[in-house]
Amino acid sequence: MSDAAKLTDQPDDGPELSVVIPIYNEEAILEASVTELVAELDDAGVDFEILLAENGSSDATVAIAERLAARWPKRLRWFSYPEPNYGGALREAIFRARGTFVICEEIDLCDVDFHARALELLRRDEADLVVGSKAMAGAHDKRPLARRTATKVYNKLLRVSLGFSGTDTHGLKAMRRSVVAPVAARCVVDYDVFASELVIRAEREGLRVLEIPIELEEKRAPSIHLARRVPRVLGNLGRLMVSIHLGKDIGRESRRRRS
Repeated sequence: MSDAAKLTDQPDDGPELSVVIPIYNEEAILEASVTELVAELDDAGVDFEILLAENGSSDATVAIAERLAARWPKRLRWFSYPEPNYGGALREAIFRARGTFVICEEIDLCDVDFHARALELLRRDEADLVVGSKAMAGAHDKRPLARRTATKVYNKLLRVSLGFSGTDTHGLKAMRRSVVAPVAARCVVDYDVFASELVIRAEREGLRVLEIPIELEEKRAPSIHLARRVPRVLGNLGRLMVSIHLGKDIGRESRRRRS
């Protein structure tokens, strides 16, 4: 079977929903967040699995993930991506997901209100990709000012450099796996910018991308300091611009050379 076929096939025993969550050094909140999420999804009557995408943790995150998988063997799976790489782990989780629909979550959010609204849109076949926007009208972003400002600057860069027409790309997303997973396979950058590339490529390829407002209040400070992320974000954004505007997938070629 080809890789493309694997990405679009739905396993016969797969759940309706896969909730995929990249995790990195999350020992402080992982168990409580997952326990609450399982309870809320059960209460909502959703047929679901949770897939934790651990990537490069140096604390007790792996041990906790193992314990959670033993507690809910039919509900929760996990795997380790070989380096601290949010985008790489998220893409791999989308590929490994077994659900008809996939929700990309953050361990410090676990917003089941977004789940319910996005799933309803997907079930009614009104969208292929639903983005939870913290920047559109009706959203409530309660993060610190520096984080909110960085989001505004970054989204403006995406609009100017790549013609992005939406208000947000990073964070909560819900998708029809058979349609969006092949787009993820064509993405060329990793780390934080992968999430943006996925939305932008989906938009450029004519998928039905719909934004809905969310209320955002994080449970803890980012695991990687904002200032440390900026150089890598700008570098990956430059590679994405080259790929989209000139048709050169230099990010993918770089990963192929490293493998």
